[in-house]
Amino acid sequence: MQNLLDELTQLLQKDDRFTAEGKLLKNKVIEAALQLDPALLKLLLSHKSVKKHFFQEVDGISVFDKTKFQKFISNKSFLPDSYTAFKNKIGLTSNDEFISEGKEVVLSWPYKDCVLEGGQTKEDEKRDEIFWNEILAPDEIDRLLSPKVFTNFKRYDSKGEHKVADISLEDSLIIKGNNLLALHSLLPIYRGRIKLIYIDPPFNSPGEGNTFSYNNSFNHSTWLTFISNRIQIAKMLMKQDGVLAIAIDDEEQAYLKVVCDEIFNRENHLGSLIIQTKPSGRTTDAYFATCHEYVHFYSKETGVPEINFFELTEDQKKAYKEGDGENSFKWRDFLRTGGLSTPEERPNSYYPIFFNPQTEKISLKSESSNFVEILPIDTSGKKRVWRKTPSSFIKHVEKNEIKVVQKNNGDWKVQIIDRIKKGTRPKSVWVDSKYDAASHGTKLLKELFDGEKVFSYPKSLFAVKDIIDLFTERGGDDIILDFFSGSGTTAHAVFDLNKEDEGNRKVILCEQMDYTENVTLERSKKVIASNKEGSIVLCELSKLNSLFIKQIKESKTTKDLTQIWASIKKNGFISYKVNPKEIDKNISEFEQLSLKDQKKFLIEVLDKNHLYVNYSEIDDKDYKISEEDKKLNKKFYSLK
Repeated sequence: MQNLLDELTQLLQKDDRFTAEGKLLKNKVIEAALQLDPALLKLLLSHKSVKKHFFQEVDGISVFDKTKFQKFISNKSFLPDSYTAFKNKIGLTSNDEFISEGKEVVLSWPYKDCVLEGGQTKEDEKRDEIFWNEILAPDEIDRLLSPKVFTNFKRYDSKGEHKVADISLEDSLIIKGNNLLALHSLLPIYRGRIKLIYIDPPFNSPGEGNTFSYNNSFNHSTWLTFISNRIQIAKMLMKQDGVLAIAIDDEEQAYLKVVCDEIFNRENHLGSLIIQTKPSGRTTDAYFATCHEYVHFYSKETGVPEINFFELTEDQKKAYKEGDGENSFKWRDFLRTGGLSTPEERPNSYYPIFFNPQTEKISLKSESSNFVEILPIDTSGKKRVWRKTPSSFIKHVEKNEIKVVQKNNGDWKVQIIDRIKKGTRPKSVWVDSKYDAASHGTKLLKELFDGEKVFSYPKSLFAVKDIIDLFTERGGDDIILDFFSGSGTTAHAVFDLNKEDEGNRKVILCEQMDYTENVTLERSKKVIASNKEGSIVLCELSKLNSLFIKQIKESKTTKDLTQIWASIKKNGFISYKVNPKEIDKNISEFEQLSLKDQKKFLIEVLDKNHLYVNYSEIDDKDYKISEEDKKLNKKFYSLK
């Protein structure tokens, strides 16, 4: 397999002007490109892949993108040991200068212009990750991110497991496999359909709380690339009124905020929530005992999403002592004393109110000597303002929604009706005990699994339920996506909410870890059975080289690995940089390596673009896709 860099290098070497002693003269190539050298353009147009990437077709005319071409030529050759176009420093930049030199903010980091595949499948697994450079490896990335074939379909409802005969947009899904590739496979069907994306990505925290297990010297940079790749594609899946909610801790929350500002635009930041998830605080912290996490909220379009209010608590309802049921109300002070409450700030709301104690008439003018004048003055004698302007005040008087009472000191107080609300606007800090992750996450999950601890750091079910409740239609059929589904808290929350408000929300989970079936799916099955309603379809990305990777990891002996190597040569896809004959020639050196290094070596020789079967190749006989799977895939990819 050839990449674009090699193809272009070989092409340019055909022109003697661009080479010296067998080496390519980059400056000569760039100079010719900037001058739109006819011979260079003719050479570039002669190659199909090169033409595809550096020319734009406009009304049948090929237009050369010399900026893109120059950037490609100027970049270091392939990569994983370079910093690509970005400096070896993480920071806020503007026009390639750090923030102290400009006003426009962009977060830059090593490998920012790359795609991080993210192939971890075990919680304790340390993985040397591959960064696919967007500039130098567009062909590899195109293939890597193409929609994949799904296989092993199973449907589960309250009556158990069923064969999947059909699939529709009414189905909830669990997709087992790499979440970046799963998102790209969902895109043809679910683009613009997802109402809420809730994700709890692996935290890049110090100590045992670090669930981002990638063995890379740029751990912070790796995490940023990993998250950025996935959020960019997630945005495309969102409805116009869609919302992203992303949970994070202190270590990366500030950087994540800037990355999301760049992807969604800063004005689409709806707010950030602080949830007290560990009231006792973390004992491993050196200074402050961390007891909270963050959730950043972003909308796809500015000002479009609506938010539901929380239902009043019983204590809040008791404050509305007058009236009954939906007509309950209480009286509140008509005097405004909070922010923007002075005559200078609200001149139209400073005026006298007149009251006749004998007739209890309220007016804006004194109609006789029996009327007393009441001004908006607070207890310290400072001038304030009323809650309404004069015209609005009179309307409330006419509806009998204003009254005047006398205080113990003889002064008069104006009050206005405060009718019972349907709910309260959610605050930015949640400290209720129901958000304690130990009690309503870890303990709850252990109870579901008969006392066994099957997952580390599950979220509180109630935290996720409340977030979903705020941004989806109650009793509606919105789609919720979670592509870091972990133990399946999001599915649990969706199924419970549907039972409570008779809704028909759908949930899509993506999970690549080994516990997908034993924990994520099993939890969904238990909740569905308990609720006696709901269903979910499990499927997985059809494996190619990822099957070999799994076999390599599970191998116990060198003999096992040599047999796998034989299978790879016969049925696998090997990196174009590797010569199998050279490996066979030096097999004795391979056998002298430790078992760990032998595994690492075999995984490295595999072409990572062929981890899974592309949907475009579903009919290729070599991949042995069953007729049943072909039918379901073709139905899925034709959904509208």
